[in-house]
Amino acid sequence: MTDPSYLDTPQGRRIAYHFTAGEGPCVVFLGGLKSDMEGTKAVHLEDWAQATGRAFLRLDYSGHGKSSGTYEEGSIGDWHEDTLAAVDALTEGPLVPVGSSMGGWQSLLLARARPERLAGLVTIAAAPDFTEEGWWKNFDDAQRAALDAEGRVELPSDYMEPYVVTKRMIEDGREHLVLRDPLELPCSVRMLQGTADTAVSVATATRFLEHASSPDMQLLLVKDADHRFSDGPCLGLIERAVEDVLAS
Repeated sequence: MTDPSYLDTPQGRRIAYHFTAGEGPCVVFLGGLKSDMEGTKAVHLEDWAQATGRAFLRLDYSGHGKSSGTYEEGSIGDWHEDTLAAVDALTEGPLVPVGSSMGGWQSLLLARARPERLAGLVTIAAAPDFTEEGWWKNFDDAQRAALDAEGRVELPSDYMEPYVVTKRMIEDGREHLVLRDPLELPCSVRMLQGTADTAVSVATATRFLEHASSPDMQLLLVKDADHRFSDGPCLGLIERAVEDVLAS
């Protein structure tokens, strides 16, 4: 395993990344909440990119992996700034973001910020607006009171240690919602979603599908696939989705 390179962002954060030079459009993997760029999907796509001569970027948001900061200090807007800083400094020309879970939300924020660079988009169990729709709307009165009084609450996770949710994460998330206003995606979009996903529901995927505008948008439901979406068949589906939007 090679050591990452580092980028100092305009906001003063230090972002770890791996970049593979190759043919464009550059594929950019955007990972999920509390994930890092050493995950199965990110590394698999890097291997695919190297084998096919494709430009590829994977990165750790601040507070994730080997980047600076702590997760509890961060927010959707901070990680969006990290993504933009990395994309702007490290890549040129057209992009194909591949966003997993929270990275799906990040890919939509990237698409909204840099529409002229979008050559295609792939999402895997995308979780747009989850701080509001998944967290805040499901908090009970006690959790909302604790968030206001203490600035944080903890939520259980099926996949790792409990999530710490801060008041800043909720408030900042409201400034970056993507499913309230029109969402124009001027490229081919492939959405992948497992039916056994306990973190992101099929209903979330269909809401995203129905809300966004795209000249070529498809949702693939995979029976019994979970939120990780990382077994051999699922990795093959991710590859084919990326190849599909690149071909279009």
